[in-house]
Amino acid sequence: MFDLMPIAFRNVNQLWAYILTETLRRLGLTCAIICPGSRSTPLAVAFAQQVPEIEAISILDERSAAFFALGQAQATGRAVVLVCTSGTAGANFYSAVIEASYSRVPLLILTTDRPPELRNCHSGQTVDQLRLYGNYPNWQTELALPSADLGMLAYLRQTVIHSWERAQNPTKGPVHLNIPFRDPLAPLPDGIDLSYLRSQFHPEEFFAGITNPCPIPYAPFPIPKEWKECDRGIIIAGVAQPSQPEEYCKAIAHLSQTLKWPVLAEGLSPVRNYAELNPYLISTYDLILRNQQLAKQLAPEMMIQVGEMPTSKELRTWIDATQPRRWVIDKSDQNLDPLHGRTTHLRISVEDIKVEERNLSLSSDYGKQWCDAEAKVRLAVDQTMGKIDEIIESKAAWLISQILPPETPLFIANSMPVRDVEYFWKPNNLGVRSHFNRGANGIDGTLSTALGIAHRQQSSVMLTGDLALLHDTNGFLIRNKFVGHLTIVLINNNGGGIFEMLPIAKFDPPFEEFFGTPQDIDFAQLCATYNVQHELITSWQQLQQKLNPLPANGIRVLEVQTNRKADAKWRQRNLRIFTTDIVIEVLT
Repeated sequence: MFDLMPIAFRNVNQLWAYILTETLRRLGLTCAIICPGSRSTPLAVAFAQQVPEIEAISILDERSAAFFALGQAQATGRAVVLVCTSGTAGANFYSAVIEASYSRVPLLILTTDRPPELRNCHSGQTVDQLRLYGNYPNWQTELALPSADLGMLAYLRQTVIHSWERAQNPTKGPVHLNIPFRDPLAPLPDGIDLSYLRSQFHPEEFFAGITNPCPIPYAPFPIPKEWKECDRGIIIAGVAQPSQPEEYCKAIAHLSQTLKWPVLAEGLSPVRNYAELNPYLISTYDLILRNQQLAKQLAPEMMIQVGEMPTSKELRTWIDATQPRRWVIDKSDQNLDPLHGRTTHLRISVEDIKVEERNLSLSSDYGKQWCDAEAKVRLAVDQTMGKIDEIIESKAAWLISQILPPETPLFIANSMPVRDVEYFWKPNNLGVRSHFNRGANGIDGTLSTALGIAHRQQSSVMLTGDLALLHDTNGFLIRNKFVGHLTIVLINNNGGGIFEMLPIAKFDPPFEEFFGTPQDIDFAQLCATYNVQHELITSWQQLQQKLNPLPANGIRVLEVQTNRKADAKWRQRNLRIFTTDIVIEVLT
C-alpha cells in the first residue's frame, strides 16, 4: 500500500484520488472500467496504481464500457466502477444506468467534471452533469473540490463508503458521483505543500474499520394460513438471475411441495435449469394458455410471483382476466406488479420463507391437471423439434437448452431470442447460468454486456439476433482486454424478426424499410475487420459440436442464417397446435 503514497502526494488531486480508490479497494472493489479522457486523469492514475488488487480495464467507447461493466456486475454480483471524463462522455453511460436501475445491478459511476468556475461560461468539454441520470441512480451527489484538509479527506472516505453501500442496499443499483478537478490533472506539483500532511496521515488508522457491508439478515417468514388452505394456487418463477441459483431453486421447490402448488417457470428463471429439484415444474404455460378451454379450466384462486413478471403476453392476459389474489416475493423496494391486481408485496427473498413441511405427492386435482398438460405439451414440442432438420430460429433455443456444458454462462438477447427461450427452452439439470437485460428490454449494449459476463468467467455463450449484435459492434473493440471465451450464436434473419409477429407486418410499405430494417451485412467480413473468428452453421449437428465443448479463449461468431418471414409463419402456425390434441384428455 505504501508504494501508492509517492504518487498520492504529488498534488491534491492525486491525494484525493488515492483516498477514493484505496477506500474502494478495502470495501471489496475488484474491477474498474476506465474510459480515456483528460479530466479523469487523477482517477485513471490512481486506479492504475491499484492494479492488481483492482483490475483496471481501458475501454474506448463509453456506451460499450458501461454495458461491459453491467455484465461484469451481473456475473460476479459485486459492484463495478465506471470512470469517464467531462462533457458528453458520461451521457453515453445513460442507457446502461437505466438498465442497471431496472435490473438491480450494482454500478458506481464516477463522472469527472470541470470545477464550478469553468461551468456555464462556454469552457470546452463542459455540460451540466449534476443529476445527469435523472432519478435512476439509487443515490447521487457531487463531491467537494479536492482538499488536503484531514477533515475533508475523512468526508471523502465516508461519502465513498456510503456510495458503495447504496449501490447494494437496500436494493442493488447504480450510484453516481460527479467529481470536479482543477488543473493540474497529471501527477505534477500544484504548488501546495503536502509535506505536513504526510507526517500527520497514518493510512492504517485512517482506513481502519472499512469492510464490505453485509446484508441485513431476515427472520424466517411463516407461510400464511390462507396459502395453506388454498388448493387452486400457482407459483410463478419469474425473470431472475440470483447469485445462488441452486439455493433459490430449492427454496421455490420447497414452497411448492409444501403448498402442493405447481411452479410456472419463465425461461429466464434458473428453475428451468435445475429441473430435478422441482417435480411440479411447468415450462409450457405460454403454449397451454393459448388454448382457451385449458386457460379457463386452469384459472387459479391465488398466485405467488417470485421475482419479475414473465415475458409471456399470454400469461399476463390470463392473470389479468382471472384476477387471482396475488403476492409478490422480492426484496426490492420497487413495484413489481404491472397488472395492478389485488397484490401484496412481501419485501423478502424466497429463501426467507419458513417451510414447515414438504409432501412430494401432488394431491390436488388442480395441480395434477397442470402437470398432465405440461407432460403432453412438452412431449409434443420435443417430438416436433426433434424432427426438424431445416434451419429455423425457434429450434436454436430448444437445442441450446440441452447441449451446453454444465453451468455455462449464457447471455440471451432481447426481442425474439428471449421469447423463443420462454416458448421452447427445455427443462434440464445443466445449471446453465442465464443472463439478460430485461430491466428496460432494449437491444443496446448486447455484445458488451455478454463480454462483461464472460470476462474471467467460465467459457460463455450469447444467443442474439443480427440487429442486436449490429447495434453494439463497438463491443468487439474490447477483444484485446477480454480474458476468457465467448461464443456468439448469431441468428441472422436480416432484420427485426420480432416485428414479423406484430400486426404492422401486414402493412408493407412501410413495414420492410421502417420495421424489418434489413441491413444486408456480410458478417464474415465484419468479423474479419475486428479479427474475430467466424463460422457459418449449416446443420444442427454442426452447431451442437461447436457448443460442447467450448474453447477456452477468444471470441467467435457462429452464424445461423434463417428466413425471417418463414420463421414467423412457423411460429404463428405451431404455437397453438401444440395444445389442440390434449383438450379432451385433460378436461375429462
